[in-house]
Amino acid sequence: MINNQNEPREFDAVLGGESPPPVQGAVLGGIEGVKQRLASFLVKARIDAVNDALKYGDAGLDLVIAALNDESSLVQRSAYLLLREKIESQVEQAIKAYKSWRLTERSEWYSDHRVSKFANKKVEDFDPAIGIIDPNGIAYAVRCEYEEDVEVFREKLNILTQHPSASKIEALVIGMWDEDGDYNSGVVVNALVQAKDKLKNLKAIFIGDIEFSEWMISIIDQSDISPLLNAYPQLEIIQIRGGSNLQFSQLQHKNLKAIIIETGGLARQTIAQICALELPALQHLELWLGSRRYGGNSSIDDLMPIISGESFPTLSYLGLRNSEYSDDIARALVNMPTIKFLNILDLAMVTLSDEGAEALLNCSHVNKLDILNVIDNFLSAAMIERLSQLDCQLTYGSQRREENYDNHRRYCSIAE
Repeated sequence: MINNQNEPREFDAVLGGESPPPVQGAVLGGIEGVKQRLASFLVKARIDAVNDALKYGDAGLDLVIAALNDESSLVQRSAYLLLREKIESQVEQAIKAYKSWRLTERSEWYSDHRVSKFANKKVEDFDPAIGIIDPNGIAYAVRCEYEEDVEVFREKLNILTQHPSASKIEALVIGMWDEDGDYNSGVVVNALVQAKDKLKNLKAIFIGDIEFSEWMISIIDQSDISPLLNAYPQLEIIQIRGGSNLQFSQLQHKNLKAIIIETGGLARQTIAQICALELPALQHLELWLGSRRYGGNSSIDDLMPIISGESFPTLSYLGLRNSEYSDDIARALVNMPTIKFLNILDLAMVTLSDEGAEALLNCSHVNKLDILNVIDNFLSAAMIERLSQLDCQLTYGSQRREENYDNHRRYCSIAE
């Protein structure tokens, strides 16, 4: 007997009331019913429709593939989870395209020099004499140079925001804002909040592109970043260097896709604030946890809302970098559902040992990653060889040896 895709089934929704439906009730059954629910303005209705779609054969499969492009990241993720285990060629092509959003520069090795790329764009210092020549292709950097003070920084930023093409700028990099170090990043946040009507197309901000020769990472004085996020609802990427006094007030941001926090020591209070943020579109989370000597007082318990998927269920990239307890992180991750949904697991510049790597090897879901990054850890050559047999791309670079370092045999890479 041939099933009619439009014939109502036991799981189909009924429009018009309780069962039995009233005379005026309309049955939202079959593939047409799924299509109608996928057109709903309610995200939950679209998610439910995606989950029902595969019950309708190839036609339903096409609808799930199309849902990978839904405006809601939650609907996209629901479709992705349904499709990930399927082997049809059109599904594999769609999954590959879906996973293409990636900050390619994050795979490069950390340098204490000024960045050359940000938000997949070339970085160039803003020169008031030249102005803005490519607002879409260049991430313009505003910074103080040697012997320049905060007033010089403010003037440079003001000239940029007054330029006729300022409204087209997509990415902005902020370097040192006060050579004397008398002001925290609140100066930057306040200035950018005031300029929000001038920078209407801004999608990516990096605050703290500061060289080691200017300020050590552990003493870069940050502030509450939330006013900036509130002022730019279209923002997709926020990158911060320096964890001192860094705060995130409670907020919801619908479009933020990436948070990158580079520190020599990230406080557990700041991690808790990050975990409390409502970020339904977040795909890339990168935290440099740092050393206890420089304020990195977190533990595995502080990371559990992230590792469990409770805080950010739509992550495709998870970077828990520059940590002193990476073996604990590895053991916790492999026992959580989050690992099943990641495309990239980044454990670079941490203290991962063969023991922690063994936990990764024993997790079947690690094989489904696109990339596993273990650069600059404490892995033996034999363990690197074993990890190289995984189906995913392994990035390992150089590895360090355990040493007696003030009673710490293993230590994270970046601290001061």
